[in-house]
Amino acid sequence: MGRDLGGACISPCGNSWTRPGLSTTIRAVTDKVERRTPAPTSPKSVRFVELSSTTMRALLKDDLARASAEAGVALTEYFVTDTAKWVWQYRVNQLTSDPGYTGWLTEIVVAEPEGAVVGYAGFHGPPDEAGMVELGYSVVPVYRRQGYARAMLTALVHRAVAEARVGTVRVTISPDNAASLATISGFGFVEVGEQWDEEDGLEVIFEVPV
Repeated sequence: MGRDLGGACISPCGNSWTRPGLSTTIRAVTDKVERRTPAPTSPKSVRFVELSSTTMRALLKDDLARASAEAGVALTEYFVTDTAKWVWQYRVNQLTSDPGYTGWLTEIVVAEPEGAVVGYAGFHGPPDEAGMVELGYSVVPVYRRQGYARAMLTALVHRAVAEARVGTVRVTISPDNAASLATISGFGFVEVGEQWDEEDGLEVIFEVPV
């Protein structure tokens, strides 16, 4: 999947490895974006809309009218980009191979009470054998730097905490994605390594125990 600078990686993990000194670079990039980006005036409220395979298949066919009707929210061109379609195809494949993925995949995110569709976010699948879940999120460009990414992250972490099977939450972020690096600050995420993703390139792996 192409790199989406509007959020944390929403595609599955690549191969993990480590490199000394990257933490210093990440702190510098994060400090820079925090200095130039004003904090939202108040926390944002969002709700999640689960997508059926039918809805995702409609998006894969560029049928926004049908997808919007199925989802019950007005979806925009952002949800039929090549990047988004890669996500929908991958999720459809997951659901087809194992219905147990239901409830643990990418969902549409809606701002409340405004009702605007501000992005998509979710998990890459249910907890693995070690109790780890990985999350990702992507914000529609016009709604970036307004607190929606943090609202998505907060909701997903809370959902993970409420699930007894989850012991660790993971997120992977490109080291030059300053906005997302700033978003995860304050949640207790700790850098545990790196990975190379065939689509997204170098990503830093962060985890937090729950």
